[in-house]
This record gives sequence, C-alpha cells and structure tokens, in this order.
Amino acid sequence: MAEIFGKPLITQEAMRARICELGKQISKDYQGKDLVVIGILKGAYVFFADLVRVIQLPIEIDFLIATGTKKSGRPAKTVKIWTELNENISRRHVLLVEDIVDSGLTAQYLVSKLHKHRPASVAVCTLLSKPGNRQIEIEVQYVGFEVPPVYIVGYGLDFEQKYRNLPYLAKMAPERA
Repeated sequence: MAEIFGKPLITQEAMRARICELGKQISKDYQGKDLVVIGILKGAYVFFADLVRVIQLPIEIDFLIATGTKKSGRPAKTVKIWTELNENISRRHVLLVEDIVDSGLTAQYLVSKLHKHRPASVAVCTLLSKPGNRQIEIEVQYVGFEVPPVYIVGYGLDFEQKYRNLPYLAKMAPERA
C-alpha cells in the first residue's frame, strides 16, 4: 500500500512515542479519580487500544458508535449515535477518545450528549486535530498531533471503509478522496 500513499505523514514510531506521552499525562491528571474512557468507533479503535494500555490507572472502558454524514471527504454536517453507553458515568470522570477532531461538530455533539448523564467531568482526547477546519470551537484537552486540512487514512482512519489497517498515517491523494 506504500505505493498508493507514498511516505507516511506520521510514522508508527512517532505515534507510539506521542501516545506514551499522552498516557503519562492522562495518568497524572486523573490520579485518584474514577475514570471511564470512551472510545468512538470505528475510527478511534487502534488509537484507543494503544492509549488505554499506557494509562497507568484502574479505568473502565466503553464505546460509542457515532457517524457523521460526509460528502467527498468533507467534515460531517450531522452526527448520529448508533449505540448507548453500557457504563454509568454519573459523577465519574469521562475521557472521550476520538480519532480526529476536524470541524468540531462530532466532538461537540458527543460531549453535550455525555453531559446529560451528569459526569463529574468530560475531557476530549484525539489522535489528530485539524484546527484549520474548525467550524465549532471545542476544547480538546489532549491532542496527539495537529495536522493540515488534508484527508488522512490509516491507523483506524478510513476512506470508504478501507485503509484502516495501515500501520501509519498517510495523506490520501486528492484524486482518490
């Protein structure tokens, strides 16, 4: 697949190092707190698995399946949640783990939905942030990497449900996106 995408935008080694840093910071910030880490499927599954393994705290995990309606690789305009939480998050600290915060719409929608469960706090952690594409201001407490406004695949991120299995992050060629 390297011939499709060329040189990785972000290598496995760079992601591994950054995820360890994030895990250390999250472990420090939530020391002594009741933390539930919620992964957003499908895109965040690889990042989520690597991240929770480096968090040095007793945590509970949960997942939501959320999709945004996209057109031609553009950020989502609407968000739909396909599942419900299994864990009770009332009065607990919640870390929402996203693959990418692009327009901000999905993250903001999910945070507002989580607040209805009355958690002690909700923080957002994302592997990738595209501040240049923000349509909605949202606070993202933990950011792996800031990236330019290009279409990125690999490490869980897809194009038409393909390329999630790339072990690195790559820029999708404009003629393919």
